[in-house]
Amino acid sequence: MFFSLLLLLAAVPGFEANGYHRRGTTPKLSNASSGMGVAPDIRQTFLELQMKKAFRYVIFKIEEKQKQVIVEKTGATTESYDDFLASLPENDCRYALYDFDFVTGENVQKSKIFFIAWSPATSRIRAKMLYSTSKDRIKHELDGFHYEIQATDPTEVEIGVLRERAH
Repeated sequence: MFFSLLLLLAAVPGFEANGYHRRGTTPKLSNASSGMGVAPDIRQTFLELQMKKAFRYVIFKIEEKQKQVIVEKTGATTESYDDFLASLPENDCRYALYDFDFVTGENVQKSKIFFIAWSPATSRIRAKMLYSTSKDRIKHELDGFHYEIQATDPTEVEIGVLRERAH
């Protein structure tokens, strides 16, 4: 029965089972639910933040016409957390990475990378749906962050929330 279903689904254009692709087709880098792909430079930008400490934060946005998640803005290492918060739109969704530096109780300097899914209550329903269905795809590209925060209002991304999670 399962095999019959698999054969039936294999006849559907674009269906891929277990990562196998029909001959002559290329794998898609998009999320099946939203159709959003991820821009090729996203992984490189993440590595620059993670390994080289080139940025304090990175903000990503969905570019609907291109059907992909792109880097919207990078924040210099000298920028503050308030600068980061000011970069998040008040009425639209975004994904973000923030490299949070802190000192432990043992006086050890540490850094943790937060992935933030910013989806304010005032944003459009379509945007909330697109960002929600594309989140797993971008998280796959950003493999290596430490903590995830889903935020719908500014109180959910206050510096104290990061501090509490990091300790």
